[in-house]
Amino acid sequence: MGIEAIDPQSIRNVTLAGDPAGIAPLAHRLRGRADRTGAIRHTTDRIEHTIRIAELPGQLPAAALERAVRVAEGLIMVVDAAGPGSARLETLLHVADDHQVARLCLVTGLDRPTADFDRCVATVAAARGATALPLHSPIDPGPAFDGVIDLIPLGTLAAPAAEFYGPHWHLAQRRYRDLVGAVLDQRTAAGPPELEPERLRQRIRRLTRIGDIVPILCAPAPGADLGPLLDAIVRYLPSPLDVCQPEHALDY
Repeated sequence: MGIEAIDPQSIRNVTLAGDPAGIAPLAHRLRGRADRTGAIRHTTDRIEHTIRIAELPGQLPAAALERAVRVAEGLIMVVDAAGPGSARLETLLHVADDHQVARLCLVTGLDRPTADFDRCVATVAAARGATALPLHSPIDPGPAFDGVIDLIPLGTLAAPAAEFYGPHWHLAQRRYRDLVGAVLDQRTAAGPPELEPERLRQRIRRLTRIGDIVPILCAPAPGADLGPLLDAIVRYLPSPLDVCQPEHALDY
C-alpha cells in the first residue's frame, strides 16, 4: 500500500487553548470527526483539507506555556462568555500577539444566564497589537440564546437579511460594517463598501495569518454541525507552508 501524498497547503495543525472547561467538550466533538490516523478530513470550497487538533495542557509553567504558544502553527482560543475574566487567557493572547501566532477565538457558553459576548470581544481587544474581529453576531445571548448571524455574507444579502433577522439586523449590520472597515482599514462617514464574501474571506485570512487580526466566532451548540467551525479553521488559519514565510519570526 502506497503512502498518500498530501499537499502541505491543505494541512492545518491547530492547538486548542484557553478555557479548560470549554476545550474538553470541543476537543471530544472534533476528535469524533477524525479518521483512524487522528486527522479530520474536511472539504471547504471544493478542496479536501487535513486538520490535526492538539490541546494545550491546562497546567504549564510560564516558560513552557510561552514556548507551546510560540511554536504553534495556529491557535483556537476558547473563551467562556459566562465566566469571569481569565488571567491565563490574557497571558495566552499576549504571548500569541508577541510572536505573531495566528489565532481564532471561539466563544462558548452563550446560552448561560451571565453570557456576555461583548465582554469577550473586549478581552481580546485588550491584548495589544491585534484587532478583535467578530465574524458572528449572537442572537440574544443568555437563556434565550437563539443562534448566530454569520456576518460574512451580509453584504450580498442585505435586503432579505434585514427582513429575516428583524430587530437583530441593526446590530448585525453595524458589526458587518466594523468588520469590513477593519479589514480594509477604511472608516469613513459613509461607512466602508460592501464586499463579496470570497474577497472578504481572503482579506481576513491574510491579516489573521500575520497576526494583525483575531477573528471571533461563536461556538456551535451541542449537537450542531461542526462544519462552519472547520470551514473557519481552513479559511483563516495558516498551513505549515504559510508559517515559514518571511513575515513570521520563527524561534526553534
